[in-house]
Amino acid sequence: MASTPQKTTASASSFLADGLPSSSSSSSIFQDATASALVSASAANAEQDCSVASTDCSKDQLGKNVAMASVIHAVNSLPEPSANTSSKRIPTMLRAQTKHPFDPLSATEISVAVSTVRAAGATPEVRDSMRFIEVVLFEPDKHVVALADAYFFPPFQPSLVPKTKGGPVIPSKLPPRRARLIVYNRKSNETSVWAVELSEVHAVTRSGHHRGKVISSRFVPNVQPPMDAVEYAECEAAVKDFPPFREAMKRRGIEDMDLVMVDTWCVGYHSEADAPCRRLAKPLIFCRSESDCPMENGYARPVEGVCVLVDMQNMVVIEFEDCKFVPLPPADALRNYTAGESRGGADRSDVKPLQITQPEGPSFRIDGYFVEWQKWNFRIGFSPREGLVIYSVAYIDGSRGRRSVAHRLSFVEIVVPYGDPNNPHYRKNAFDAGEDGLGKNAHSLKKGCDCSGYIKYLDAHFTNFTGGVETIENCVCLHEEDHGILWKHQDWRTGLAEVRRSRRLSVSFICTVANYEYGFFWTFYQDGKIEAEVKLTGILSLGALQPGEVRKYGTMIAPGLYAPVHQHFFVARMDMAVDCKPGEAFNQVVEVNVRVEEPGENNVHNNAFYAEERLLKSEMEAMSDCDPFTARHWIVRNTRTVNRTGQLTGYKLVPGSNCLPLAGLEAKFMKRAAFLKHNLWVTQYAHDEMFPGGEFPNQNPRVGEGLATWVQKDRSLEETDIVLWYVFGITHVPRLEDWPVKPVEHIGFMLMMFLPTPMNWVPKEMMSRTMGWPRQFSLHCWRRCEEMLLSCECLLCVKERMFWSMDSLVGPCYSFATSFIYLIESCYKLICIV
Repeated sequence: MASTPQKTTASASSFLADGLPSSSSSSSIFQDATASALVSASAANAEQDCSVASTDCSKDQLGKNVAMASVIHAVNSLPEPSANTSSKRIPTMLRAQTKHPFDPLSATEISVAVSTVRAAGATPEVRDSMRFIEVVLFEPDKHVVALADAYFFPPFQPSLVPKTKGGPVIPSKLPPRRARLIVYNRKSNETSVWAVELSEVHAVTRSGHHRGKVISSRFVPNVQPPMDAVEYAECEAAVKDFPPFREAMKRRGIEDMDLVMVDTWCVGYHSEADAPCRRLAKPLIFCRSESDCPMENGYARPVEGVCVLVDMQNMVVIEFEDCKFVPLPPADALRNYTAGESRGGADRSDVKPLQITQPEGPSFRIDGYFVEWQKWNFRIGFSPREGLVIYSVAYIDGSRGRRSVAHRLSFVEIVVPYGDPNNPHYRKNAFDAGEDGLGKNAHSLKKGCDCSGYIKYLDAHFTNFTGGVETIENCVCLHEEDHGILWKHQDWRTGLAEVRRSRRLSVSFICTVANYEYGFFWTFYQDGKIEAEVKLTGILSLGALQPGEVRKYGTMIAPGLYAPVHQHFFVARMDMAVDCKPGEAFNQVVEVNVRVEEPGENNVHNNAFYAEERLLKSEMEAMSDCDPFTARHWIVRNTRTVNRTGQLTGYKLVPGSNCLPLAGLEAKFMKRAAFLKHNLWVTQYAHDEMFPGGEFPNQNPRVGEGLATWVQKDRSLEETDIVLWYVFGITHVPRLEDWPVKPVEHIGFMLMMFLPTPMNWVPKEMMSRTMGWPRQFSLHCWRRCEEMLLSCECLLCVKERMFWSMDSLVGPCYSFATSFIYLIESCYKLICIV
């Protein structure tokens, strides 16, 4: 991404540069004419987003560009923006806007994008060789989102856009939505990135001629895009049909190829032999023991000593070696995890039903992908690579209105390095997002299992390898959870207590990458916290041992079977916008460490310590690691907004448990994963800096890409548009209890608010009307209850007095109900305690 791409479209309009335009040009943003200019500017951004630095293939890059041009039809230039729109007139909307700029692409839009790109192929041969790795929403400029949220979609707040002279100028429509496509040409082994404009007219056309419009297309040299599930299946078939492989299986007593499992793993990058001039995979081999048990845990019998290298472009085995004979581990009696096959051969029978009900429905509201809950509002997105994306996070703060927290939140990469230096385990260092994709490996969730309670599900649409559209139903789960006590205090003098229960809103999805499962959760709390959490489960990636062999690089979990030590690292990218309106860049980051006061005049009792802040002024200075000895945390502050005590408002990033890579700095995978060297990175926002390992980490030999390279620019962070990159990980030393399936392990972090006690706004939990009021209590409480009811003049209590009886008490006012609860809680009579 270091090189500048060759432009294939008109240059971008000047006002689309990073940051807010000057006041003299601000009004043009809201005119209908400028909407066309936004499209043109974003098309230029699309090309820049597609650029990738080239090293090994630089000599023939020019020839490949010429070849690419010969197979793609010429792209029509965008129309010039109209200049005759009056700034004094409020034009009427020509067509209702049906999709927000952040809504995920629909199945129809994906089909339009695919057919448009395929039609751009110059020959049938070119079109037939196209394989569609990814079709995703091309996210618009932040100003377009501000327009959408101000005039076209919830939250409908014109205050989100800058004020202009002469009053607001409401645009008649938003720029058309666009799709971004990564296309792999299977015949030529070339990767290209396309931007396609979608319009509502195209999207609703049912004939076979519906097409979008190609905005830009660019060949990206010397890269390999992520692998696809279709390739995995084809790779397994090719390996099983390879005669030397079948002979090797016979040596191990395996005659039935249907028992063999071939897990396709990317080769990574360890030497020039792994260069991306070829599309390569080195599979891991496993073998089931029963042909009539589809749910058998085949990972319990790894086939050790067989090395296979597959050319994924032509789907042929190009290298094979049966280098060491290791007997298959015996079938472990505890290998399976399905019902009735757990330890002891029977499931527990003492678990009683636990039902979660909300008779009046949930407290959240959802309109399309826009969610409102307990003063929070945000939008839900989804992509094949990242999975769940949270957009436009804001908090409603009384008279101060909608206060922005973040523009975009997502998990952008997972790296799983293994600690065994033996073959094949030293090669196991997967980039699960960049080499596979988290979103396209997501599950269809089931109520009562993956999620409980009142659930709102959202579907996800993807393209498959050949360009068809696939839908994962119930892919994203949205639901409320009771989270215990929010706060409590009891006055020891009076015995009176106040307590509030905590409720939280969880947005999540779960994916499977080979043997491991990952659940990704963004959780919102009533006290203003945001929690990012990953739940790890699934099956260990195992190795086989020779009889009597012991390895110190793992844990033996069954005879002849061991699990290597490994680590899981996750990267969360957070485009922050704390108290910033669109176009404002008023954030900075401070690092906070708790220091111990030196003994002396200021610490005569040797008990003093204090919090010390350090402003992170530039990107190089902002590289930081967790430090539990100083309770280190970081605060994203707004430099222009203060709270009621005069302090700058902000959001605090509080680390959870964490670690750093245990591999040496010269480890091969660390060249691709240099971003793992620190827990926190901070960058100035740039639209093309999305993934810490670069756009294409698969077989990536280039050191000068990704997050570790971007920060070399050392851009200023003192007052700008801030992006946080938080790297958190876990070191997994397997234990016997992790077999046959690993219990969920939790890891994550918190974003904590700096607002005046938002949790105090949470009302006291009322006794459910469906459960009824308490029917028995002391005579004293009965009389006091009657007195309170008779003294209240509200309409609800007057109605209750007409039929006064605790058996018929249904709906008194809030004041009465609160006093009644206080009365019962403060009474020490046995019947009231019960």
